[in-house]
Amino acid sequence: MVYIGGMKRFAPLALIALLALPVQAEETPKPDAQKGLSLMEEGARMLLRGLMSEMEPAMEDLKGLAEDMQPALRQFVDEMGPAMTDLLGKIDDVTAYHPPEMLPNGDIIMRRKVPLLPDAPQEGNEIEL
Repeated sequence: MVYIGGMKRFAPLALIALLALPVQAEETPKPDAQKGLSLMEEGARMLLRGLMSEMEPAMEDLKGLAEDMQPALRQFVDEMGPAMTDLLGKIDDVTAYHPPEMLPNGDIIMRRKVPLLPDAPQEGNEIEL
């Protein structure tokens, strides 16, 4: 994580530069408002260029990590995709359930927010005990 060290050095400098901007603007009055705006634009450009150059190593590391993980993620999707599709087919609407909870015996349950009404027994389908 080389980029963190660079950001630690860059952050105080950026803070000092931002704090110094209002003082500098008060000391040097600009008769032309357009010139002041272009100086602010140039300062913003310089700040963004500095941020981009500081973040470039982190982005390269992230790109490398994504390339390394790509085969494993493809395999995961290939293996788990059908199972996830089957599971989503069994759950009608995820928002109709509370978050999963684990019972003391290790079972994981998902309770409905509005419980289903029990089916009324139909005539002729009585069960003898």
